[in-house]
Amino acid sequence: MAKPPILILQMQRMGDTILTFPLVLWLTRRYPGHPVWIVAERVFYEALMSVSPAVTYFPWEGTGRLLKERFLLCLNLSHRPEAADLAGRVQAEATFGTVAAPDGAHYINGFFQLYRAALTHCNRHNRLHWADLNALDIVPLDELRATRWPLPRTLSQEARAVGLFVGASERAKRPEPGFWAALSDELHGRGFRPVLFGGPGERELAAEIQRRARCRVLNQAGRLGLGELAAVCQTMQLMITPDTGPMHLAAWTGAKVLNLSMGPVNPWETGPYQPGHYVLRAAKSCVGCWECGNNSPDKQGDGLPCHETFAPSRVALLASLLTKDRPGDLERLRLPGGRLLLTARDDAGLYTLRPVMGAAPEARELVSRLWSAFFGWRAGLWDQDRPAKDARALWQSQPKLAMALRGVLPRFGRELRHSLAGKTVTLDQNFWRAVPPMARPLSSWLHLFLQNADYSLRAKRESLEMLEVLSIFLADS
Repeated sequence: MAKPPILILQMQRMGDTILTFPLVLWLTRRYPGHPVWIVAERVFYEALMSVSPAVTYFPWEGTGRLLKERFLLCLNLSHRPEAADLAGRVQAEATFGTVAAPDGAHYINGFFQLYRAALTHCNRHNRLHWADLNALDIVPLDELRATRWPLPRTLSQEARAVGLFVGASERAKRPEPGFWAALSDELHGRGFRPVLFGGPGERELAAEIQRRARCRVLNQAGRLGLGELAAVCQTMQLMITPDTGPMHLAAWTGAKVLNLSMGPVNPWETGPYQPGHYVLRAAKSCVGCWECGNNSPDKQGDGLPCHETFAPSRVALLASLLTKDRPGDLERLRLPGGRLLLTARDDAGLYTLRPVMGAAPEARELVSRLWSAFFGWRAGLWDQDRPAKDARALWQSQPKLAMALRGVLPRFGRELRHSLAGKTVTLDQNFWRAVPPMARPLSSWLHLFLQNADYSLRAKRESLEMLEVLSIFLADS
């Protein structure tokens, strides 16, 4: 008798589809014999067939058949309303993600799916990657920790081609044409052959780059399908790319990636997932934003503060060092105004970004570590020693910041108690913004948690308990 399938709803963009692939591998190991079915955008999954794990894909228009099946699991990774409706209608032993109830109300099943939803406009301190969040409600942490991802390939020095993927979903997330043209010239001056890549929408952008470059540049923008792009990436010594779907394609297929992380992106969430890739980002307090506050209509990505770090000569030097695969050279590199990070795994087996130059953790990073440890403890990933340790590290390195964070909690607790008084109550939609950004990971999660639980008495008690426990962790020791 055939085993019931597992259903994943991933109706987002190409990069999101590729970041589902690790989840598929974990599910097939954890539930052998249960086929995995994915509802995705046809334009993406058909192009990714050659690099996808073994799954059965369904387009949105083919979902009628799914209502006749019984599934072991249903995991909704999409934020589209029709995905929530489908998740609420299919028959599954367990369903995770956003689900539409018969009355039309939406509820979120799964601690980490709720955590991810609470990051909307509040992801400054998030340190959990989307690919890990896809899995953590279903796959035990031990199985993530046991996974060994292959490192990206290092080609011989005779292979001198360097790929430049020039596009992104938003202008603010990619460099301007002048940067790419100057980078092409700098790479050519170092003996490399720059190759431009992009989708059909980047043809004009790539043509402008080609015109502005002084050296000869091969332009492949709009000429390759995704399967062909994946194959050609394997002949590149390095792929230099913004945070975009083809970046994830290159990393998934083993090409070495240098991610130019700029604009409203957070590399902790959507950086190259496999270990051994590099992320260059600005050392600005605003980086990792959800939405760029400096991106006015007259700028549209030009002259943004987070773009200033990316000097073509500096990126070309970095590319030259990365192709030689000599870590010692990188450790001596100085990048004024920038930070170079290496994708890796922490001791729990989760995605992390390690500073290549060995810099001491920034104040913001210490707060982010505390929040990750706190929510991981709350979800049962580890014991209380981890958040307690990170709280002590914050006190030791940034005592004023620790004191400020601790000082926010009593006032927030009073406001929460006052707002939750009575039998029928809802919080104002901006309630979670009432605290400083460093405390919003908790206020945003509590706000959504209470809404998701229909402000039940149990949820109110648990919310106040979380505040009390955090206060204990932050007690001056």
